[in-house]
Order: sequence, then C-alpha cells, then structure tokens
Amino acid sequence: MRWIWQHPEWPRFRWQADVLAPLLRQVTLAQGALLGRARGSEPALQAEFTLDALLRNLVDSSAIEGEPLNVGSVRSSLARRLGLEAGGPVEAGSEGLAQIMCDATANLDAPLDAARLWQWHAWLFAGEEAFLGRRLRIGDWRGADTMQVVSGRLDRPTVHFEAPPRDGLDTRIDAFLDWFAASRTDAALDPLLRAALAHFWFVTLHPFEDGNGRIARALTDLALAQGERQSIRFYAMSVAILTERKRYYAELEAAQQMRTADALDLTPWLQWFLHTLLQAIENAAAQIERVLGKSRFWREHDAQALSAEQVKVLNRLLDGARPGRGGFEQGISARQYQALTQVSKATATRHLADLVARGCLYRLPGGGRSTRYQIIWPAAGEPLFP
Repeated sequence: MRWIWQHPEWPRFRWQADVLAPLLRQVTLAQGALLGRARGSEPALQAEFTLDALLRNLVDSSAIEGEPLNVGSVRSSLARRLGLEAGGPVEAGSEGLAQIMCDATANLDAPLDAARLWQWHAWLFAGEEAFLGRRLRIGDWRGADTMQVVSGRLDRPTVHFEAPPRDGLDTRIDAFLDWFAASRTDAALDPLLRAALAHFWFVTLHPFEDGNGRIARALTDLALAQGERQSIRFYAMSVAILTERKRYYAELEAAQQMRTADALDLTPWLQWFLHTLLQAIENAAAQIERVLGKSRFWREHDAQALSAEQVKVLNRLLDGARPGRGGFEQGISARQYQALTQVSKATATRHLADLVARGCLYRLPGGGRSTRYQIIWPAAGEPLFP
C-alpha cells in the first residue's frame, strides 16, 4: 500500500488536538477580529472588501494551477453578481468562475451533492471541451483511465500521487458528501478543521479529469463560510496558498502517501492549513486597514482645494504603499511627480511643497534630487491584531 486511500481504516482521519489547539485559537481570534472590523465599516467599503477578496480568490486559485485569467472580465462578472457597477466585457469562462464562487459562498444551506459539484465543474470549464488534445469529461466524474499526478520526463516520470480507481469511486464520493453534510452540525469538530479535512479528502479522491484543485478550494470557501455563518467574504485563502504553492503541493503529497505507520494522522497537513489560513487573514487585515486608512485620509482632506494632479498623486501614494501596486512604496520624488502628472519641474516642486504645508505629505530624510515625499496616514482605529 502506497497511498492513504488504500489504508484499511480510510477515511478515519486523526490528529493531535493538543498540538493544534494553540494555533486554532490564534486563527479563530484573528478571524473574528477581521470580520468585526470589516463589518463595522461603511457598506460601500464592505462591498469593496468583498469584491476584492472574491476576485483575488478566483484569480490566485487558477494561478496555482498555472491558468491565467482575464482579471477585468472576472471582476466584471463578480461585480454584477454583487449588485455593483460592472464596467467591462465578460467572457464565458469568467462568468462560470463567478458562478462557482457566488454559489459556494452565498448558498450556504443548499445541499452539497453530486449534481452541485457537476454544475461547478461545468461552470469551471464553460466553453472548453479539449484537455491535452482529447475531449474533456465536463460535468461528470472522470473515466476509467488511471489518474496520476506526475512530473519529470515522459520516459521516466515521477508519480507524486495516484487517485483511487474509477471502480468504487461513486461510493467513495457518496461517503464524502454524507460526511460533509453531517459534520456541519458536529459540535466536536472545529469548523476550521472541517474545512481543512474537506479540502484534503476531496482532492485525494480526485473525482474529475481536471479542475480538482480549484473545486477543492471552492469547497474550502464553502466550508469556511458555513463555519462563520455568513456569506460575506473578506479574505482569500488562495492568495496565501499561491504564495506557498510549492509547499502546498509538498504537504499534500506527504499527507497522501503511506510514509508512516499512522498515515491517517493528518496533524502536519492541518497545521499547514491553519498557518496558511492565518496568513490569508492577516493579509486581508492589512489590506482592509489600508483601505480604511485611505477613506480616513480623504475625510480629513476632502475639503481642501487640491489640484487634479495632486489628487492623482495622493491616490497613487495611498495605493502604492502596497508592494507591486504602483511603485511608490518608498514615497515619490519631484521627478516622479512630474512624470506622473505631465507638469513642469517647477510646478511639481510647488505642488509637493503645498501638500507638505497642508499636512498631506511629509519629507523623507535626504535632499536634493533624491528628496522623496510620503503620505501622512491619519490616526488608525483599534488594531486588528493587538
């Protein structure tokens, strides 16, 4: 026996509760703090947080599998379903992804059955019928061929995982679906562990020809939303998984193989899942604090008579403090101001000095051409993580 699903006691998973307890408390506290802060913000900002979280979840979940998406199209699909201004064309694939995400995070009480999973799969591959040069089974379980996860040369492949055979797969899936339904009301099972187990169990069954990882992550979102008892989403776990993509696959591979005498002890996988979930929550908290900080900034300075160029630069600085979101993490120089606004050098210098005088910017250490300016952030509220 090489694979965990071959274990005679599969799927009677075990874990070391005393090892997981401190981490569970930490994640639960962080989760509650994030939800409380986000729900306490203005409705328009809540909608922005939700749209951003769902968008990043979809885009990064596909990126984990090496599938790039049209971000604008996906955003338009999600925005329309959330009742927000869409503002862009929508592709069939983007619409399908939005349908999966909204169904997984909004229809919390709808039963999870084979038909629902088949529908998710059909939405996932909307408009696609070919897979590796052959027809893909869409909206149905995989065929009789052996399903393996491999890498390396074609003549000397490395088999990282082999899924259960097609014969008996329906029974295995039914057992999973029965557990998913019953475990929701299991007071002895922490909702966060339920989400981690659901992810692992489903991706180990590998019931589809393709798309199993993305469907498993949608199931994770469903389980987390059910545990929180709310459909509004403010964090995206796929973002954190993408950052640790190699570790993600390594942890799955280690848990799926019969490497130890107690192979059904999933403590290492559960630890990794909870650490990654905590990272996702902390990333979302930082993003929400920045958006709230931007809102507070403009409430303080909205009455000031600023030029269009000054407003543009301030918004770029407010956004650009996030790495990779505009290039102004280290502030802005007069030359950069000039290039961004297409004003003269003298005007750029005058605008920056005016913003310093108004209390919008402060001058960073340094002088001459290297002088840079950064935003004066307004006083923040209570920290999300004291």
